[in-house]
Amino acid sequence: MRLFLTAVALVSLAAPAHAQLAVPNEAGLTYGHVHLNVTDVDLHTKIWVEHFGGVATQKGFLRAVRMPGTLIAFTEAEPDGPSQGSVMDHFGVKVRDTGKWLEKWKAAGYTVDSEFTGAEGQHNAYVTLPDGVRVELQEDQMLPVEVSGYHIHFFTPEFESLLDWYVDVFGLEILPRGRIETTTNVPGMNMSFGNTQGEHAPSAGRAIDHIGFELDDLEAFCRQLEAKGIEFDIAFREVEAIELKIAFLTDPSGTRIELTEGYDRY
Repeated sequence: MRLFLTAVALVSLAAPAHAQLAVPNEAGLTYGHVHLNVTDVDLHTKIWVEHFGGVATQKGFLRAVRMPGTLIAFTEAEPDGPSQGSVMDHFGVKVRDTGKWLEKWKAAGYTVDSEFTGAEGQHNAYVTLPDGVRVELQEDQMLPVEVSGYHIHFFTPEFESLLDWYVDVFGLEILPRGRIETTTNVPGMNMSFGNTQGEHAPSAGRAIDHIGFELDDLEAFCRQLEAKGIEFDIAFREVEAIELKIAFLTDPSGTRIELTEGYDRY
């Protein structure tokens, strides 16, 4: 029930003009959001506003922060574990100046996990937010804003077959990202897939609970998935009170996915 209520509240948030979703592809698909389980929503909201340039928003009990091309939503709950160690290991943002961003981060009393040259030859870094939310930074000096959403990263021994699953289900193409060859793009977000030693936990209940995609015609898309044998955790339904359609499913690795129609109009 909490999952359904969270889905309903999430897509009913009002969107500032600078935080609209990316333009959908020919199939009517675009990236939507990432949803976190955190113990202190006030603290996480402050971090995403002050350090990532997000805009705080609330609808009913649900609180979130909007960024260009994506939304970070919160459920106040003790996560079962950090994102690292689950298949949904981390998500990444682009920043205009990584060094400057890290200086402010350290001045606020936070630590930096590591700094390195990323897969695309840029100044990258990992930071871990409270509750174990792992975020990767990648410098892009041509970025028109200070920070924007960039990628989500899966880790599993079955990374190649998982990539193939997303390509098939969502009608995508395999496109390298720098040195990483096993990636694909959804409008507004890169999806990268990496190998790992041992099995990783499903996302549900972890610090990064699920990811979301927006469809122009969700009902038709759900019928296509059903024809392929995809089973839904929450089947397609329409929530008339907020003019919204939703569905939930889980990928073969255990990462929870929310599908919506109508979120782009909020």
